[in-house]
Amino acid sequence: MNLLIAGGTGFIGRALIERLLQGRHELSILARNASSASAKLPPAARILSWEARTEWEGALGRADAVINLSGASIAGARWTARRKKLLLESRTSSVRAIREAIARLQKTPRALINASAVGYYGNVAGTDVTEEHAPGKGFLPELCLRWEEEISSVAALGVRTVMLRTSVVLGRKGGALEKMALPAKLFAGGWMGSGRQDFPWIHIDDVVGSILFALQNEGLTGPVNLAAPEPVTMKSFCQALARQLHRPCWAPVPPPLLHLALGEMAEMFLDGARVIPGKLLKSGFRFKFPSLQSALADLFP
Repeated sequence: MNLLIAGGTGFIGRALIERLLQGRHELSILARNASSASAKLPPAARILSWEARTEWEGALGRADAVINLSGASIAGARWTARRKKLLLESRTSSVRAIREAIARLQKTPRALINASAVGYYGNVAGTDVTEEHAPGKGFLPELCLRWEEEISSVAALGVRTVMLRTSVVLGRKGGALEKMALPAKLFAGGWMGSGRQDFPWIHIDDVVGSILFALQNEGLTGPVNLAAPEPVTMKSFCQALARQLHRPCWAPVPPPLLHLALGEMAEMFLDGARVIPGKLLKSGFRFKFPSLQSALADLFP
């Protein structure tokens, strides 16, 4: 396939591009900083700058599909008013630019596969959460809701849209796992808050597999939960991680301490939802790592 990828230099993007190049797909990578992207990505990936609009719109007109993973890191800094604005704009502006470009094309891509997040659901206790669940309350749900409203506007142009509501992605070369494993490696591992909150997760290989599945499965549309089919609580996750690392899991990090250290961002760790990948399972997707034990054994052999 001929694919245009935005946001390809991040943790998920790099893994996806590596897999797509192995499959001999033709890739154009849309980047804010073309020179930085060239240093991070394989030579076979064609790098285009957002500033070179004529060039990337031409690539868009030739593309079979667009994959947009753009967005500033949610956990990159405290959620000040300025940071919140950046988090929203970095997501919605890229979708808006792609939509405006598609509207000018005579031949449009068949699909837009766009990032979103399970933060859409907010804090949900006591029930399974599938794609039909309503949005929650708070900054993350509001961010995801406005993000997805922008993505949905592309569907009005006749383009199949898929919103990847991604959970915490576990992998070796980045993401949250490295940061979560460090305290355990230093014999200071513990869970956050009560530990009873649900902790949706997914292995990086299954994220990439899900995106490829979404590209090929034309019946898949709208929000799609990217979470392993065997959910766990925060405490269970931290205990399993400690066992895999042959380390103890001592005690919880109290909520007041998290709020002191992280501010409003603490809700990312204290809230949770039992997210179920309903659409993927119904569509026949097979997870390579359905259980946390199998995922951690792969990542920490």
